[in-house]
Order: sequence, then structure tokens, then C-alpha cells
Amino acid sequence: MINQIQLSSCWQCLNTTQLLLALLSLCLCGNSPGVADAQSAVTPGQDPQGATLYVSKLGDNSDGSSWGKAFTTIQAALHAVPDAQGGHRIVVRPDTYMEANLSPRHKGAAGAYNLLVGDFDGRLGSGTTGWVVLDSGDAEKGFKSYDWWGPIRAYKKSWSKEHTEETFSAIGWDRWMLRHFYAAGGDGGLFFDLVDKAEPFTVIVEDCVSIGRAFGGGVANILSRPEEPSIFRRCKLWCLDWWGDAAGAYVRAEHAEMPPHADAVFEDCTLAGPDNAFQAGNPGYSGYTRVRLKNCQLVTFNFSQPQGKPGSGVIYSTIEGKLLHVDLEDCTLMGCKIFGAGKGEVSYSTKGDVKAYVQFQQDVPKGMHRLGHWPVDVFQTILPPVSAPSSRRAALRIDQPNLGDICEATPVVWQDRLVLMKCVRPASGGAKTDYFLTLEDVESGKQLGRFAEGYSLASALVQGGALYVFASRFEPDSWNDVTLFKSKDLHTWEQKVVVQQEGEHLFNSSVCATDHGFVMAYESDDPKFTPFTVKFATSTDLESWSKVPEAVFGADRYAACPCLRYANGYFYLLYLEHRTPRWFFETYLARSKDLKTWELSPSNPILTPGLGDGINASDPDLIEFRGQTWLYYSAGDQRTWSKLKRAVYPGPLAEFFREHFREEDRLHNQ
Repeated sequence: MINQIQLSSCWQCLNTTQLLLALLSLCLCGNSPGVADAQSAVTPGQDPQGATLYVSKLGDNSDGSSWGKAFTTIQAALHAVPDAQGGHRIVVRPDTYMEANLSPRHKGAAGAYNLLVGDFDGRLGSGTTGWVVLDSGDAEKGFKSYDWWGPIRAYKKSWSKEHTEETFSAIGWDRWMLRHFYAAGGDGGLFFDLVDKAEPFTVIVEDCVSIGRAFGGGVANILSRPEEPSIFRRCKLWCLDWWGDAAGAYVRAEHAEMPPHADAVFEDCTLAGPDNAFQAGNPGYSGYTRVRLKNCQLVTFNFSQPQGKPGSGVIYSTIEGKLLHVDLEDCTLMGCKIFGAGKGEVSYSTKGDVKAYVQFQQDVPKGMHRLGHWPVDVFQTILPPVSAPSSRRAALRIDQPNLGDICEATPVVWQDRLVLMKCVRPASGGAKTDYFLTLEDVESGKQLGRFAEGYSLASALVQGGALYVFASRFEPDSWNDVTLFKSKDLHTWEQKVVVQQEGEHLFNSSVCATDHGFVMAYESDDPKFTPFTVKFATSTDLESWSKVPEAVFGADRYAACPCLRYANGYFYLLYLEHRTPRWFFETYLARSKDLKTWELSPSNPILTPGLGDGINASDPDLIEFRGQTWLYYSAGDQRTWSKLKRAVYPGPLAEFFREHFREEDRLHNQ
């Protein structure tokens, strides 16, 4: 981190353009956003070192001053930007944010753009990597199309009878930069509409994937600044709608005549849509628009024959062709035909190598050369870039993707063999006889025992030559108490209740050995807390247990399916996190030295459902065996079906946990 003295020194040594590039490079940790060319250079502002605010689902939602104190929504951080001096930065931890109609409290300033950036590669300290997903859909029903609905707020009274609020412009995003976002779920992606009042406006969008029903991205109703055009750089902009007013990117400026400068610049972008890759103009507007596209791929998917319903054009001017001018440099365009307009012809220029792949009966415009083959490489550009996976998550390798219709299972080492205790039960309902536990030798698949009829949600621990199993009793109303089953031969079992419920029901439990005895985590629906909550009990002999009433995890959050282990002087708790507002569940990791004060791992989630896994990765249980960590967990829908899976970490248990707090420990040791 550069300090104030260093920054001042740099300030005196650099000229205006150099300073801007250096400053932006600092903001982006070495990745300078730069500007399109000399025409888009800006001058430094008065406060190049504004506030930095953090957004993370793992934060405490207090003031956003650190990852631990991070806001849990992007909108909260946008509202917390302190002033309009510019130079402020909002850093967002990769995750899915169910948010729509985002609007900043303040604009940026000339030479001091505000920055909204996702920690895509983990260099900004979030502890993980990946996309910041802005899902503007409906949390329960999915994709939401409602004029106008999307990541960026813009609203016009009387758009329809439902639109009764006063008109709202996206002007608050003026002089903002956005980087590393994956936006989808609504009418527009990263699309900035000034609605009724055309004003000077500039936005810079870099390294984003942006998808919308109507538009993947763009700006509308703007007056551009000659030296500060809006810029989309290294973006994937996709439109989903076949009909009418829709394109991968859309720009509409409102000049009285064609300007000599570009209103918007697209560099190294892919613009894709069913009928138009790029579009300008709208009924009721007659302003002139100029756009520059450099090293871009423009792809439309309507290659219909002219005798059918051909595509209206890769580049399309809705009203009159003369209202749009496009400067093309080193671009590839694909579609039924290149240009289209409501009437007249689009004006354009070409520079460098401009290629066109069109339906064979269509002419190729002057200045372009026809591609006679199908450019497969162009379609590769449509795909979004894949972030580098977290080294910690990458090391956890799934080696058994389907071990049967089992939800809860616990691995133990019994007489130097890896043994899996399985909880056999229906997804719901059933009779007492449908609920029982089995023991299975992992290597041979041989069943070693069956016991505990009428019980499930169990965990196990080997101690002193005996197997200790802790299970909940099934009854039609719910799950009850924690019962111990003990055996030294896997055939003869002792049984007794060791933890009794008190005005609650008890579900999953997990037991671990510590330096001073044993600790149990057990799942409760205690009405005093948010269901579900993890409580704790201690024992010196695994048979007599004392509750720890002041120790509770998840009093204010969903925290189900606990798995507790002790290593490195910490209690580590794997649990199930409900990713509200979606009906979606992931396994998270927390740690504590005293069972009272907990910190979440910066690399959460530890487990997340993949394709075919339903909506959860739940009920983890793990053990160290032959120098590796073996982790079993369940996929499914939390209601009707489950699928047991296994992942392996190539190292001991203590290392597995330590790696998931590596970044946190580094910060503590500074």
C-alpha cells in the first residue's frame, strides 16, 4: 500500500497523463484502466486518495471500512460514498448479489473517477477469487423482465400503468468505473439510461460480462464529453431478445449534429445478440450518435435467408441511418448482413483489418473483406473468462461424485481401516423402521454392522478402542434429543440419552477430541434464535455431557448441519449457510478459540453445489486418513432427494483448516 508521503512525491514527478495512469493503476492493484486514446485523457482531481469501502456477504454490515466490517450489499456501499470529490473505491468480494436498480449517492469527479471493482483474482484481499455476480432477477422465480429493470437504476413515470414513481436518471453513475462484474437477470445489464434529460455523462466499464433481455450494455440519452467518452473495454455484452429494440450494446447520444468525437468506445469487446450486435436510436428521438469499435467481435445469430425473415443488421440504426456513425478498426462482424436502418444508410469508416462473415447473397460493405470460412475462434470470444480458482478450493478434489442416496455420513478409522457410517432414511416421512445406521468398509464395500433403528442425523468418533455414535431420535413431530450408541465390536451396543432438548428439537450433532476432553456441536431449532442454531456441550468421557449455555453459533443466521473439529488451537466449524434471498445452500467454515467468538473463513464457501447437485452442498463430515483429508458431503434439494459425494484434500486435517484462514492469519501477523 502506497503511503501519503509516497503519493505526494509521485504527484510532483509525473505529468498529468502519467499521474492519472499511475493513480488508476494503484486503485486497481497494478491493472491500469487507462483510457482509449489521447482523446479520453482526464486530469487529476483534488482528492486522488478517497475512501475505500468493502462489500462482502461475510462482513458484519457495520461501516464497510474493512473486510470484517464490510457491507453485505453493494447498494449500502454506494450509499455510503462520503462525497462528490471523487477518487473513492468500493471493493466487492466475489459472490452472488441479488440486487437490482443500483444507484450511487454521489458522482465521481473530473480526473478522480470513483471505482466499483470485484476482487476477481483475489489480489484485493477478499480471500477468494471469481466473479461478482449481479443477479437482478426474482429471487424465487428467476429472470425478471419489467421495463425498466436491471442492475442499474433508471425509471420513467408512465412507462406503463405500474410506473407511478417520479422519473429517475442514471446520472449518478457519471464518472464511475466498474470492473469485474457479471451482470444479468433483467432488461439491461450494465446499461446506463439518463431517461428524459440529456446531460454530460461518462462511465468506464472494464472486464465485465453483461447480459440483458434488451441490451447487454451501453448508455442512452447522453451528451458525451469530447475528451471523456464512455468506454467498454474487454467486456462480453449479450442480448437475449429476438424482437425489435434489442442488441448486445446500445448507445444513444442526443447531439444536434454528428460530433467529430466518439460518444462511446468499445475496445476488445464481444457484442452478441439474436438480431443486432449494436444498435442506436429510438422512436421519438432524433439526436446524432457516434461510436468507435476497436478490435471487437460483433455477432448476431439470425442468418435467415433473405426470402424468409432476415436479420436487420449486425449494426442497426433504429430511426434513420444518418443519425449513426460507426468507426470500425480491426473488427470482425458476423450476421445475415452488416448494416441496417429504419430508413437510409448508416455512415461508417474502417481502419485496419475489418472482416465480415455474412449470408452468401449479401454484399460486404466497402472497406471490409469477406470471410469465406466459419470463424470458430470468434465464437470462443463469446464465452466469459474463467477466473483462477482459489488454491485452497482447487486442492479439495471431488473423487467420488455419487455414493448413493444418502444425506448424512461420517468417516472414521476403525482398526486401521476407513469406515463410513451412513444414515439411512427417507427424504421425509416414513416409519421408525425406515430409519437406521450402517457401517461400511470403504475399500471393500462390505457392511460391518446395522444398528440404531429409529435414529439418524448421526456422527461418530473412535476413542479407546470403542466406537461412539451420537444420533437424534426420529418421531413424526420432529427430531429429538441426542442419544449415544457405544460399541467395542460393532455388534453389541450400549445406548443412552446424553443431551436432552429443552423447549426445542435437536437435529445433527458432531463431536471432536480436544487437549482437555471432548466437545459436541449440536443443531437446535430453539425459538429464541434464528433457526437453525448450533449449541455446544463438553465432556471428559464421551458419556456425561454438560451444556455450555453461553456458547452459541448462528443466533442471527441459518447455521445447520454442524461438523466440529479441533486443530491448531482452534475449534473449526463447518456448517450450512443459507444464501438468502435465494433458496440455495453452501458449506461455510468458521473458527473460534473459546466457542463464543467466531470468525468466518475468507475463502468461504468451502463447498458449493455444481451442475446436477441441486441447491445445496450440505452435511459435511471429514477425517484425516493416511496423510490426506477425506470429506463427505451431500448434494440435493433439502426436501426430496440427496446424493452423497466425497472430496479429498492432499494433506493433513490441520493443514486443510489452516489454509482456509491463511489470508486472515497473514493480516493478523502484520
